[in-house]
Amino acid sequence: MSRRSRSPRRPRGHEEDGAPSSSTFGTRRGNSRERDGGYESRHREREQGSSARNRDRDRDRDRDYRLSRRDEDRRPERDSRDYDEHRREREREQDRERYDSGRDRERHSSRAQRRSASPRSRGSRPPQGDSISGSPSGQDTSDKAKPNFAPSGLLAAETNTVKAVDGTSTVLKYNEPPEARKPVLGWRMYVFKDAEQVELLHIHRQSAYLVGRDRLVADIAVDHPSCSKQHAVFQYRYVQEKDEFGSSKGVVKPFVIDLESTNGTLVNDETIPAARYYELKAGDVVKFGLSTKEYVLLHDEAS
Repeated sequence: MSRRSRSPRRPRGHEEDGAPSSSTFGTRRGNSRERDGGYESRHREREQGSSARNRDRDRDRDRDYRLSRRDEDRRPERDSRDYDEHRREREREQDRERYDSGRDRERHSSRAQRRSASPRSRGSRPPQGDSISGSPSGQDTSDKAKPNFAPSGLLAAETNTVKAVDGTSTVLKYNEPPEARKPVLGWRMYVFKDAEQVELLHIHRQSAYLVGRDRLVADIAVDHPSCSKQHAVFQYRYVQEKDEFGSSKGVVKPFVIDLESTNGTLVNDETIPAARYYELKAGDVVKFGLSTKEYVLLHDEAS
């Protein structure tokens, strides 16, 4: 028999009807088992990874929840504080609005008063001290709502007030300057009337001597009716003067000041300016008002 007539061999693992052999089926079953085992292992790993991720997510969620609760516990204090600040700011705004509205009402009322007043003639001018707004002080009526801390003069008047035993009081017109000093020399004042000496006054025991008719405050009393109650003051002042070499030194010198009297003060028969210090020298003759008395000023070292 020739080789061509032989039937071809079937491949191993196949039956005659084309079904796979037992060895082939066993191999495939083993492969499927291996695949199933790998799938199950990957599934378990995936489940384990997902459970770990879920645990991490739950842990993060719990932590976020705790932080949010802590923030919520702290927030009410800050919110209440912010609320208080907002409320105070709102109250300030309301106060400003009320103040501005009050000023606007006062301004409108002052304008209405000015319009209702009788008009002035074109040629007439407002009197001294009056303002166009109609207020006697020359200030706007809106300034009345503001506090005024300017000195009223009542404290100074109370300090300069001298009270008598009978209850009467006198306000001093003069205050000593800061440079007031007691004299070093023994100044004296010789009083003459009609070329006759009638009195000797020692005026070196204090820094100032008030001359006038008011015996309650006067240090040197004058009785002539032409003199004022507080006529003038002899004042010793510490001043700087230069010597012949150009160097300056402090010296206490006598001065006289007229307190704006009615008939004035004369030095060597010349009227001195009022409310200004006038330097006196040894031998000067002082008169007050229309009195004929002469006050001659000398000191111990005068020749």
